[in-house]
Amino acid sequence: MTAYFQRVFNVRRDELVPVLLAALFFFCILTALMVLRPARDALGMQRGIDAVRWLFIGTAVVTLLVNPVFGLLVSKFRRLQFITATYAFFALTLLGFYLLMVMAPEAIGITSGQVFYVWFSVFNLFVTMVFWALMADRFSLEQSKRFFALIAVGGTLGAIFGPWLASMLARPLGTPALLLVAMGFLALAVCAAWGVARTQPIAKDAKASVDPASPAEDRPDRAIIGGSAWAGFKAVFQSRYMLGIAGYIVIMTIMATFLYFTRLQMVAALGDDVDLRTTVFARIDLITQVTTLVLQAVIAGHLMKRVGVPITLALLPLTVALGFIGLAIVGTLAALIVFEASFRAIQRAITRPARETLYTVVSREDKYKSKAFIDTFVYRGGDVIGAQVEGLLGRLGMALAGLASVAVPLALAWAVLGIWLGRAQQRVAASAKTEASPTPATAPGASGAP
Repeated sequence: MTAYFQRVFNVRRDELVPVLLAALFFFCILTALMVLRPARDALGMQRGIDAVRWLFIGTAVVTLLVNPVFGLLVSKFRRLQFITATYAFFALTLLGFYLLMVMAPEAIGITSGQVFYVWFSVFNLFVTMVFWALMADRFSLEQSKRFFALIAVGGTLGAIFGPWLASMLARPLGTPALLLVAMGFLALAVCAAWGVARTQPIAKDAKASVDPASPAEDRPDRAIIGGSAWAGFKAVFQSRYMLGIAGYIVIMTIMATFLYFTRLQMVAALGDDVDLRTTVFARIDLITQVTTLVLQAVIAGHLMKRVGVPITLALLPLTVALGFIGLAIVGTLAALIVFEASFRAIQRAITRPARETLYTVVSREDKYKSKAFIDTFVYRGGDVIGAQVEGLLGRLGMALAGLASVAVPLALAWAVLGIWLGRAQQRVAASAKTEASPTPATAPGASGAP
């Protein structure tokens, strides 16, 4: 059974505990998010689709303002300390929303609903960003290729469990109680994070470069990262590699936003029957989650290991190009369901783990500060661009063919960028390995004398 498990899931016996703890960590995060997501969507849609476009802008502004605060935490505290502080902050804000809903329900209206929508969007980005930053910090590049996809299975299970739990608890306990449930899962997530740190203290490639005789406080696992709160901003624009990651994510979010608003409009065209809309959305989610689970558990880890990160990163862009071409030709809701389910499944099961491996070869400061900037503000910036471009095309009367004429060339450029990033990662990893290997002249015990 052990040999079978290792062969199918690419995990060795000594790696099993940290991988399972990491999967539990992600499960708790996604459960907390998905318990709250129905409330977020219901509150955010009160003023229509156009209002959602402006909420995207509000979210981007808030993430830009929060980034220096997070950068300051990274600079001043050890990794597990600022990770705990991040989750504690969001848990306390959940408590604040809960008290508002229970003690002053008359204050809940359209404006407060939009505030919750923006808050949830920021919450969503930061808690997942911190999770993947810790994964990139604790696991090596070789390990990340093998089981980041398997770890992501925990998130998929949480994405399935969260809505089910919300449906079971909302009526007997009331909607406000769901916020307390989310707080509980955030607390469990922190415990799992500490468990990962204990069983997988630092990535093996970083471990090899640590001097065993160095003081504990100077070791990578214990040291404070330091630096400026604004270092993440600067590093992104000073490194072609980090700028490439930012560009990849911007294009990905633009495509996701195009697809998101296309779905809203197609479903809205079916009529005002709420039950029908709910059925369509549920069907998309069910197909997506099942497909994602299969890809994550069985295929994704082997795919990265065998074809490499460059081809893996190009898979989603090529899927998007073909999908928009098919959608422009067919233009049916069934085609949209197949396209969106494929997009989201590949994005979650294959592309997300692959792009998270890109951070395993950068410095610890970049893993937390630059990653925070890219995965929050840059990500939401792509949402804003996508929403405004899609709205402009709609106002110009351009249908799916017009959207495809923008999306397909952009997707091809996106695929090229993905291949370049994968190859750049290989070069950075090879360069770091060469620098870490002692030369004959500098090897322990070697002498420069003849």
